[in-house]
Amino acid sequence: MKKRSIALSAAIGCVAMIVPGCQISGKSGAEAEVKQPNIVIIYADDLGYGDVSAYGVGELNTPNMDRIAHEGIRFENGYATSATCTPSRFSLLTGQYPWRNDRAQVLPGDAPLLIDPAQPTLPKMLQAAGYETAVVGKWHLGLGAGNTNWNQQVRPNANDVGFDYTYIMAATNDRVPNVFVENGNVVGLESNDPLEVSYRKNFEGEPTGKANPELLKMMYSHGHDMSINNGISRIGYQRGGKSAQWIDENMADTFLVRAQQFVKIKRDKPFFLFYTLHQPHVPRVPHSRFAGTTGMGPRGDVIAEADWCIGEFLKTLEEEGVLENTLIIFSSDNGPVLDDGYVDDAAEKVGDHTPGGMLRGGKYSLYDAGTRIPLMVMWKGKIKPAVSKAIVSQVDLFASLAQLAGQPLPENDSKNLVDAFLGKSQNGRESVVIEGLGHRTAFRKGDWVLIPPYKGSKMVPWGVDTETGFGYDVQLYNIKEDVGQANDLASERPEKVDELMQEYQAILNKQ
Repeated sequence: MKKRSIALSAAIGCVAMIVPGCQISGKSGAEAEVKQPNIVIIYADDLGYGDVSAYGVGELNTPNMDRIAHEGIRFENGYATSATCTPSRFSLLTGQYPWRNDRAQVLPGDAPLLIDPAQPTLPKMLQAAGYETAVVGKWHLGLGAGNTNWNQQVRPNANDVGFDYTYIMAATNDRVPNVFVENGNVVGLESNDPLEVSYRKNFEGEPTGKANPELLKMMYSHGHDMSINNGISRIGYQRGGKSAQWIDENMADTFLVRAQQFVKIKRDKPFFLFYTLHQPHVPRVPHSRFAGTTGMGPRGDVIAEADWCIGEFLKTLEEEGVLENTLIIFSSDNGPVLDDGYVDDAAEKVGDHTPGGMLRGGKYSLYDAGTRIPLMVMWKGKIKPAVSKAIVSQVDLFASLAQLAGQPLPENDSKNLVDAFLGKSQNGRESVVIEGLGHRTAFRKGDWVLIPPYKGSKMVPWGVDTETGFGYDVQLYNIKEDVGQANDLASERPEKVDELMQEYQAILNKQ
């Protein structure tokens, strides 16, 4: 197992200098009595089942992620609802399967807000229970109402779906605009240099990765050849707003400090923090403290960086005296991918490491590695360390946390599995619907996985070396006996195919 050796003497004191003055406000009264557990969801981006060393199937070392697993419940059958980012995030926050919303697919950087402000959400539910709520990190659920003017407060925004405080990237690492948005306002924007964004055509005179590769410090492999920021070309075009554009190497520190500040200010009353890491999504640009530390190239290095961030955040919870009253959920929005648009040696340097572990597929795929992801729950002193085989989905966090917070259970796809999440039961879902590219779905019930027939490429069409799971024939796998989904049993077990197909269709047709 590869271990990184890094001297990290410059912790939060130096990191904080990267971040401008914080706009979080709150009460300081130390005498306030916490009556409900704080809730923190730490959400990685494109992190696979095998990328967390606690699962025992990869070569990376992730001691801080492992701490959550070893001091809490590690789920072996934890699922994101989708093998791509936007749909999974939508489901986690709304308790609704993404395929029920046509727009819940990977969004462009200028997309309007995906979640209707009138829709019930997890943060709104927790607000009603008396929680202070925040999201810090990647968002990718749209902002504004269309034709967004980034030079004034963007509305509606993440605050309008239940978050009291928001500090997010406008879209994704690899999409313009490359700016942070705090409570609807672009951070650091100067009025004499307005920000313009287009996903249709470039602005006159602005360099692009395609036309000006000599300006790049990281070459694109497919797509990602448009506007350049920080020596990296992205998807989409932008002009102006130079003072507001981020430096990728500092992004992890920027988000970490904001998450820590929220905890320090809100520690005296119940809080909910959705801390959404950007790693290991492309472009993978670690801080110099982590560059070259894993031997696996930038992908391995940014996972080490993310692990360190988690460790520093846990340390803050301990220092503020709230760790033992904080429920921590760690997971990923979908499975892993190596080459996802940039030449960063992810495939060349992966070595013996298996990002998806023993699972087949990866990001974008209907096979299990697309949606079966690391999922751990820690509550120091309340949850006994264990490994759970219960089938659970991120869509279930809404109902489960509603039960924990004493709120009415939602009427959506979310199931109350609070006992499974707290380690009081090994009973999870009987079945779950998972999603690959383009709202194509598959169905798991017990040990069986049914993948319906779909037209389309068997490999991700834009050059990613991952199987989609699409085929002209129905597929059936017993993943207890065949975890790698190598043996299609559909022709041998037609009665099982018919049984599962009926149950699956009934769920799809449920209003």
